[in-house]
Amino acid sequence: MAGGRSVVTGGLGYIGQAIAAELQRRGEDPIIVDRRPIPPQLEDVRVIHGDIRDAHVWDQVDTPRAIFHCAGLIQVGESVEKPARYFDDNVSAGLSMLSHVLERFGPIPVIFSSSAAVYGVPEQTPIDEGAALRPLSPYGVTKRQFEEILAAFEGAYGIPSVALRYFNAAGTDGRIRENHDPETHLLPRVARALVAGEAPVIYGSDYPTPDGTAIRDYIHIQDLVEAHVAARQYLEDGGESTALNLGSGRGMSVLEMVEAFRAWLPDMPAPRKVARRPGDPPVLVAAIDRAKNVLHWSPTRSDPGRLVGEAFRLAVSQ
Repeated sequence: MAGGRSVVTGGLGYIGQAIAAELQRRGEDPIIVDRRPIPPQLEDVRVIHGDIRDAHVWDQVDTPRAIFHCAGLIQVGESVEKPARYFDDNVSAGLSMLSHVLERFGPIPVIFSSSAAVYGVPEQTPIDEGAALRPLSPYGVTKRQFEEILAAFEGAYGIPSVALRYFNAAGTDGRIRENHDPETHLLPRVARALVAGEAPVIYGSDYPTPDGTAIRDYIHIQDLVEAHVAARQYLEDGGESTALNLGSGRGMSVLEMVEAFRAWLPDMPAPRKVARRPGDPPVLVAAIDRAKNVLHWSPTRSDPGRLVGEAFRLAVSQ
């Protein structure tokens, strides 16, 4: 396999930059590919501004060691309203990328940012990788479809891959922070509301859960990116293509996570409960034994109190 610099697509996003930062910490010199005209949070990183579906982007890259594929749209609710955009960006663009990569470099390992959204409403919790894939949203469908494309490309062309099914990423590694526009992730959204003196919003209070709010599995970004590097090593060592859950293995309700901010702001206003967002299942909690065994990895930073504290301190500092 190739021994060059790894490429991170969508590398100006939260997870992409965190992966690039982890590679830098390990003495590597990653290449970011991203079409957005925004500055990186990292210093001394090469950025190719362009769309992954365009051939000239890949003409600027020497044969890479691996591709961390994080490019794509991520808003579940928006995907329900604008499915065409999601199928174009998350499936068609990725398919073009694989064709360019195969033509230029051959079977380069691909580590794909997939999602727990591929599961939809699971029949049992925690969810293991053998659960049925029945996504509720077009976003989840695009993730499932790209996993299927990777499997087909592996069978036909020998491209090895690991699809990492993220649950709820949160936290900071000290340099990289969440900065979505609009911000849809729970912890930074709540923290920013509280710092502004506003009541945090909870979407959905009528789920079939103990307190009526959705239950999610929150994983620290640093735990997440270390799993990506471990997945690359797994493929380089000859591991078979696979899909793996990345979470903490523990579920917390949205209300529990919001109320945890009282440790930082005891007189915080009561949360405001509004209607559910389309495409959100009641419970998503990861079974992570397979990731632990395959990658020799374990989440060590994903304590909810730590995640809430980091989100609040970042919001105060902004």
